[in-house]
Parts: sequence; structure tokens; C-alpha cells
Amino acid sequence: ILVAVPAQATREAAARLAALPGSAPLVTCAKGIERGTHAFMTEVLIEAAPRRPAAILSGPSFAADVAAGLPTAVTLAASDDSLARSICRLLHGPNLRLYHSIDVRGVEIGGAAKNVLAIACGVAAGRGLGASAVAALVARGFAELRRFGEAFGAKGTTLMGLSGLGDLVLTCSSAQSRNYAFGFALGKGRSVREAQEGLLAEGAFTALALTEMARAHGVDMPISNCVEALVEGSLDVAGAVGALLGRPLRSEE
Repeated sequence: ILVAVPAQATREAAARLAALPGSAPLVTCAKGIERGTHAFMTEVLIEAAPRRPAAILSGPSFAADVAAGLPTAVTLAASDDSLARSICRLLHGPNLRLYHSIDVRGVEIGGAAKNVLAIACGVAAGRGLGASAVAALVARGFAELRRFGEAFGAKGTTLMGLSGLGDLVLTCSSAQSRNYAFGFALGKGRSVREAQEGLLAEGAFTALALTEMARAHGVDMPISNCVEALVEGSLDVAGAVGALLGRPLRSEE
């Protein structure tokens, strides 16, 4: 069962699905972290539907491209390797290639963090800061994603793969991304409410949970912190740009 609902609605959906007969696995397609609980999506599935196996499907994929039959490659992760392989066989098709993984946490972190970082790239584009600034945000944003992932036990190969770097590059470079479009609107001077109109930008809901978790684990995430401040209303775009450019000089590590 593919649970393709927003991250913050996953718990309610999984609880309803738990009541269905049978024991079909639940596969979350959401890319986010639950606010308040700081639970990753498979954790939400396991808590809400404990009798059903949980997995996650993630990677660089716009729904319109998949629906149009355009070539797409994604990652399917489950703690049970045989389960991951079997779901891959079920979903694999001529234009949809799946890679299986047991690094559930790495796949979840890649999808959740890249949405927050895509907002930053959208802001830079909307503000007219140039392609060089966007490229810098992608590179330094990936450094944040990697640090966060390592703090939570994610594998480096996963973070460098489709569900990490691959999804980050896609989401940070296309107006098809709702998170990028949301950030672009902020960069153009629209309020958070105006920017959210008609869009489900998962990163706007994930930003606070991501940065709270990062701070609790001592992970430095300046770009994500600025996105959180923008979304929560404690910082404007000019202040965010100034905060990033005014950071102390350091080595690129």
C-alpha cells in the first residue's frame, strides 16, 4: 500500500489503513519529519500500524514525470532486505527503475532535508542572487544534509545516492518543485501565507523539526536554520542573506 499523503497527515492515514484486512506492507512516499514528535516517516507507520511492515519510496521524481512515463529512478528502503527487494520487483517498470536499500534512515533524511534546502535555493532565485549563489547553496546544503545524516547513522553511499544528492539536485534546480516554488515566492517578497497558497511545501513544515533535531545533536546547519527562521517569521529574506554571508570564515569541511 503506497501511502502518498503529506508527512504531517501520515500518522492519521496509517492508523486508518491499519484497520484493513491483511498484512500488506505500508510504503510511505512522504518526505518529511513529523512536527512535535520528531519521528521519521517509517517510525510513524510502525507506531500507527504496528502489524504491517514499513518501507519508504524516495528519490528524484516529479509526479508529473512519473505519470507521463518519463524515465525515473528512485530508491525503496526497508529494514528487511527481502521485503525491499520484493517491493522493488512489484513496482519496477519499463520507465521506472528502483534500487533497494536497507538504509531506511539515510533515505528518510535525504528526502526530508532536501525539501528544506530547496526552499533556500528558491529564495535565492526569487531574490535574483544569481546562479553562483544557488550553486553554493546546493553544495553547502549537501554538506548540512551529510552532517545531519551521519549524526543519525545514515550511510554515506545513501546520502550520495538517488534519495540524497540526486533528489537535492532535482529539487533545488526546478520550478516544478513545490518547495523551490515556495522559496521563490518568498524571495519575490511574498509573505509565508501568500507563498503557501495553492502549494504543499513539505519543507515549510519540516524545517522546525529538522533544526530542532540538529541542535539537539550538535549539528551545524546554518542554511536550514535560516529557512526555519524565514518560515517561522523571525527573519526576513535580507536578514537571512546577511546571516549566511556574515558567518565566520572557516575551512570547507
